[in-house]
Amino acid sequence: MAATNAPHSNEQPRLLFVFLRGGMDANNLLVPTSSSFYYESRPGIAIAKPSSDLASALPLTSDWGLHPALRDTVYPLWQQGEAAFVPFSGTHDISRSHFETQDSIELGQWGAPRTQFGSGFLNRLASVLGQGSAQRLASNNAAPIASPIAFTDQLPVAMQGDLRVPNVSLRNLAKPSVDARQSQLIASMYQGTPLQNSVRDGFAVRDQVLQALREEMDAASRGAISAKGFELEARRIARLLREDYRIGFVDIGGWDTHVAQGGATGYLASRLDELGQGLATLARELGPVWRSTVVVVMSEFGRTFRENGNRGTDHGHGSVMWVLGGGVRGQQVVGQQQAITANTLFQNRDMPVLNEYRSVLAGLFTRQWGLSASQLQTVFPGYAGAVDVGLV
Repeated sequence: MAATNAPHSNEQPRLLFVFLRGGMDANNLLVPTSSSFYYESRPGIAIAKPSSDLASALPLTSDWGLHPALRDTVYPLWQQGEAAFVPFSGTHDISRSHFETQDSIELGQWGAPRTQFGSGFLNRLASVLGQGSAQRLASNNAAPIASPIAFTDQLPVAMQGDLRVPNVSLRNLAKPSVDARQSQLIASMYQGTPLQNSVRDGFAVRDQVLQALREEMDAASRGAISAKGFELEARRIARLLREDYRIGFVDIGGWDTHVAQGGATGYLASRLDELGQGLATLARELGPVWRSTVVVVMSEFGRTFRENGNRGTDHGHGSVMWVLGGGVRGQQVVGQQQAITANTLFQNRDMPVLNEYRSVLAGLFTRQWGLSASQLQTVFPGYAGAVDVGLV
C-alpha cells in the first residue's frame, strides 16, 4: 500500500461515517440562498437569506447558507476551516426507497458486474487497509490501521463482509413529550363536560396518526439511534475512536419529514441541533486526534425541492455530504454545481446528483491512506473513478 497522504499529523488516519437514515432534507441544511426558485418553492419552510435575524441562514458563500440550528456547533467548525459541504451528491439509485437506496449506498457496488450481497464498502476498505499492515505496526504497538467498529444495534450492511467487525449498541434515550398516562390524565379533566367526547376522539385520532408516522419513520430508520442519542453518546464514540479503533460507522434515524418539517425552528431544526451538538462534542472529545480524523455525514437521498401540502417534503434524489475534521481543508462548498431552477431539477422534482458519493469518498480515501486505483476498485467495484475535491 502506498504511503499515507494525510496532512498535519503523525497519527494514523481515522474515519467516522455518519449515516442519516430517513432521507434528510439537504436543501434546508445547505440553503441555496442565491436561488429565487428555492424561496418560490418553499413558501412555508424556507430558511431566510443571511441577515442579522438569528432565524436566517448562516452565511457560507455567495450561493449557500447553513441552517441556523447549527450556529453554535458546526458553524464554528466551518469558521475554523474544519467543515465543508458537497452539494448535488448522492447515488445513481433512483428508486426513492429508503431500504433499497440505503442498501445500495452501504454495499457500494453500483455498476459492478455482479452484486456481492453481505459485502459492505467499509468492510472492504478495512480489509484493503489491513493487508500487509500487521508487521509494519507490530513494532510500535499501535492499533491496527484498519481496526473498524460499528456503533449500532445490528451490524450494518456497510460493515458486513469477510472481516469480522464488532458493533456496540447505542441506546435511544428520547422520551415522548406526552405519554399514554399523561393523555389519560388530560382526558379525565374533561370527563362529564361538553368537551369530553371531543378530547377523547382527539387523542384517539392523534394516536392513530402518530402511530402511522412512527411506523414509517421507524422503518426508514432501521433501528438507528436518534439524533439526541448520538448527542449523548458522542463522548463514548470519541473515546473508542481515540484509543482503539480507526474506522467507525454510526447511523442516526428520524429524518423522514413528510409532515410539519418546520423551517428555522420545528422538527428538522431540533434534529439538526442535536446532530450538531453530537458532532461538536465528538470534535472536542477527540482532542489532538481530531487533526487526523475525517467525519463524513450523508443520507440515502435528499427530499423534494418543493414543499408538499403538509409543510413537509417527500422522498427525493440529490443530497449533500458533510466533511468535517481537524485536517480538513474547510470553509468550502465543493464539487460540481449548477444553478438551481425549475429547468435543472431532476425529473422536475429533485436536486440532481452531480457528485457520485463513491467518487467523492474514493478521493478522500486516496488522500487519507494513499490507496491505489486497484485498491479503490476493490472498495468500490464499478465506480467511475476518484474525484479529488481537495478537502484533505
